[in-house]
Amino acid sequence: MEMIENYKNDFIAYLNEKIKVNEPVNLYEPIHYILQLGGKRLRPILTLMTCEFFNENPKKAFDAALAIEVFHNFTLIHDDIMDSAPIRRGKQTVHEKWDVNTGILSGDAMMIMAYKCFENYEPAIFKKLMLLFNKTSLEVCEGQQLDMDFETRNDVSIPEYLNMITYKTSVLVAAAMKMGAIIANADENEAEAIYNFGLNLGIAFQLQDDYLDTFGDVAVFGKQIGGDIAENKKTFLYLKALEVCKENDKKKLLDFYTTNLNSKNKIEEVTQLFTRNRLKEITIKEIELYTNKAFNVLESLSISKEKKGILKNFGLSLMKRTI
Repeated sequence: MEMIENYKNDFIAYLNEKIKVNEPVNLYEPIHYILQLGGKRLRPILTLMTCEFFNENPKKAFDAALAIEVFHNFTLIHDDIMDSAPIRRGKQTVHEKWDVNTGILSGDAMMIMAYKCFENYEPAIFKKLMLLFNKTSLEVCEGQQLDMDFETRNDVSIPEYLNMITYKTSVLVAAAMKMGAIIANADENEAEAIYNFGLNLGIAFQLQDDYLDTFGDVAVFGKQIGGDIAENKKTFLYLKALEVCKENDKKKLLDFYTTNLNSKNKIEEVTQLFTRNRLKEITIKEIELYTNKAFNVLESLSISKEKKGILKNFGLSLMKRTI
């Protein structure tokens, strides 16, 4: 979509203008590196789009969009350290290219930089943005902790998992959209509705991420395939497999996730187990469910039918993504 590409290009130009390698180089170079690795720029695009859809110049949302993107990438640096991940977007992770201490400190600096992005907004807008950003940032941390807790638990339920990904991933997508509405001085009910649209879209997005982590192409996906399996992540695929598998496959899956079997064999065999138990198809249906929940929220918005169509097409494009 040309409009989406324009938002993305405008945002990248702004990011490049604002994020420079300053002194000390060893603090700022890793920040510049992670922000230049590419990615979908999903969240800042949604901030700009929402602002314009509520009849405000999207340029006014550049700083909020930058805050969201810097914060998101800060969490990626620290997540990669916690997961001992070697690859991010097809390149070395920050802690691999430099070291763990550099990753921690550069990530900390990015969190502060994200806060600073809000300084140019007038007091009333600033307060609303900060309240939302603080709430969202803490929820992301809570989601990350739940994700780590689940690695050592064998009784995680699907509702618990969906709650975890809501906090870890979806709330930031939702906040990105609501910030655009806040900057545009949208009605509070409208701002809340667009938040709920983003929340459901974010859940669908994370479920798609789970799917691609197992069934994606490393050359396209840009991350290690099977990483979730290797790390015993209680993803939707794993939890649903425990529900639908026959006893033999269920026992085999539990054994893989509770023993230190060879990682390569583990990834291959668990992937085969998922495939023969139709986890591909089941997960795609779940992605469609939350995408459609997001679309249903659109009906309550007062924006034009054309704008609703653009948001719907954007959601559909995410559902069909390969990266």
